[in-house]
Amino acid sequence: MDSLTQSPARTYRVRTYGCQMNVHDSERLSGLLEQAGYTAAAEGDDADVVVLNTCAVRENADNRLYGNLGHLRPVKDARPGMQIAVGGCLAQKDRGEIVRRAPWVDVVFGTHNVGSLPALLERARHNAEAQVEIAEALEVFPSTLPAKRDSAYSGWVSISVGCNNTCTFCIVPALRGKEKDRRPGEILAEVQALVDQGVLEVTLLGQNVNAYGVEFRDRGAFADLLRATGRIDGLERVRFTSPHPREFTDDVIEAMAETPAVCHQLHMPLQSGSDDVLRRMRRGYRQERYLGIIDRVRAAMPDAAITTDIIVGFPGETEADFEQTLEVVRQARFASAFTFQYSKRPGTPAAEMDDQLPKEVVQERYLRLTALQDEISWAENRAQIGRRVELLVASGEGSKDAARGRLSGRARDGRLVHFTAADGVRPGDVVETVVTEAAPHHLIADGVLLSHRRTRAGDASEAGTRPTTPGVALGMPSIGVPAPLPALAAGCATS
Repeated sequence: MDSLTQSPARTYRVRTYGCQMNVHDSERLSGLLEQAGYTAAAEGDDADVVVLNTCAVRENADNRLYGNLGHLRPVKDARPGMQIAVGGCLAQKDRGEIVRRAPWVDVVFGTHNVGSLPALLERARHNAEAQVEIAEALEVFPSTLPAKRDSAYSGWVSISVGCNNTCTFCIVPALRGKEKDRRPGEILAEVQALVDQGVLEVTLLGQNVNAYGVEFRDRGAFADLLRATGRIDGLERVRFTSPHPREFTDDVIEAMAETPAVCHQLHMPLQSGSDDVLRRMRRGYRQERYLGIIDRVRAAMPDAAITTDIIVGFPGETEADFEQTLEVVRQARFASAFTFQYSKRPGTPAAEMDDQLPKEVVQERYLRLTALQDEISWAENRAQIGRRVELLVASGEGSKDAARGRLSGRARDGRLVHFTAADGVRPGDVVETVVTEAAPHHLIADGVLLSHRRTRAGDASEAGTRPTTPGVALGMPSIGVPAPLPALAAGCATS
């Protein structure tokens, strides 16, 4: 057929809900669709294929999904040939229930078979009926799939998927499966592929990132991986999320402190400060161990910014239990905290526990906790005033920047800084400035830039291009002595 008479490529849009793992899965979904011949829909245009990558952890996830599907129904009715696909954790959980409640959905796929999406879309079109495919175990490690990256300067790199923990409030292990570790050489090859395209920062990603190595029985694998990643030439920043206090070891602290590229930022979920609540949560550590980790991190890296997750109102939580959480928050002095009011997740042991707390009690405690943490965050941020900071300029992190003549960037410790804009500064560039003001959730640097370094990532941002990774073949499960990447490839992206 002459190219002038060919039909235009079908367009797609991926909407993402939930955690960083879902964000990275959506990059894979975009890569798969583009490999299959689809093109991203222009901003503001309706798409031929809409993919909802769902979360089952956040409160009201079900209502949000079916609400969004309801809004899409008239759009689909007015657009013949449009398809709607639902994937992610809620799809893994609800399966055929989604099509029963929303029969205008064309495809439902689970967390274990992301790579099936293009084939399922084609099959749904050919058969003119919904396709529901939920694999019970991981078919291929997601890293073997192509990815279209969201950022020109920062990339997610999965090192594992799934989780072996049995936290009573969490449904993730049931939906993501047991932990599967990726081979070190494969991880390093993907990092190198991103760096080759100008990426300056990577975040190593896993449901329980510091348990990495459990599959090949190497307890030191994560610390070794941090060091090996930090040795990649051209990579300026290495982050990781999320670790679990039970598996957190001193060799990881040493690797963070001794590897210049590894940022002095640590997200360490607390969940509760009460030993009794932690026991009922099956967290596998107690208050003393948690605070000991914080103390050792700060001894090795006094400038470290530590953040956390906290759940308020877990079943049976007493006022004394809650006061223990407040006391840990006072001692730990977190830079910031993600705080959640406990709500039942069907299928979790905690949902069946006695002593579910009244909503008004949970709400009152939540407000006390957030007020305390805001006070601490603001005090910790005020201590940054006068500090010289190196910022990786970000895109879209300051909603009011344009009106105030500012840009935004992340300091090496992860803090968000809004700074005075200057000609020629682009997302992906690196600048240095001095903090002049502080707020509970950000810093301000209203002054002349001390330096500005143009980068390949900035060039890519300016050109509107994004890195792509085609998928990386498996390496061997060992991390050897320091060596160039070709040698490393054979032996060395919520807790």
